[in-house]
Amino acid sequence: MIFAAACGVLAAVFAYRTDYDNAFIAAAGGVVCWILNYRQQLRARVSSREEFMEEDEELDEEDRS
Repeated sequence: MIFAAACGVLAAVFAYRTDYDNAFIAAAGGVVCWILNYRQQLRARVSSREEFMEEDEELDEEDRS
């Protein structure tokens, strides 16, 4: 997330200096960093839910026995 913010600031600096090619590259890099961070958060959330569901299923099987 820090890299995404840094790329956003860098893109703003390049845009202020009217270097739009480099501003676009910096902004695109920031977007890629943000998407990868978001993807990692979603994976962590899904895996924790799967673990919770597995524990819940194990408890249900024990109750049925």
